[in-house]
Amino acid sequence: MPDERRTEEGKAVTALILDVFRLNGRLQLAGDRLVSELGLTSARWQILGAIAYSDRPESVAWHARTMGVHRQGVQRIINELSKEGMVEFQPNPHHKRAHLVVLTPKGQELFEAAIARQIPWVNELSEGLSPDDIATAQNVVDRLKTRLEEASTRQDQNPTQS
Repeated sequence: MPDERRTEEGKAVTALILDVFRLNGRLQLAGDRLVSELGLTSARWQILGAIAYSDRPESVAWHARTMGVHRQGVQRIINELSKEGMVEFQPNPHHKRAHLVVLTPKGQELFEAAIARQIPWVNELSEGLSPDDIATAQNVVDRLKTRLEEASTRQDQNPTQS
């Protein structure tokens, strides 16, 4: 059986990955419910958050890389948000075609309204969890994310060795 070739750590990480996939699905559903009355989806909210929390204006491609998703999907949503007046494009001094994306006042207001809904929700969700346990989980997720990013970089640099 293929599972028998996995190390104990490999089995544990496989179980964790499956739980993270399930958690992601539930988070998206919960997020959709939380912000639906604001006219948002989890995906739109996530992109507004990436823009809002960015230290400086960034391109669509940069936001997609930071979020770990495909640029085309982020571009589609940002185009929709732009048409609705929530984000706008600014010239990028480092690249002629890759414009920078910033929140408009309407986008900032909408993002703040979403956060106002998220705060009591997340406080209830985290009730009874210890900060140390949360930090441990965050550390494991960060380490796995870093390893995946490093592997992706190696594959991008050596595409024939995949």
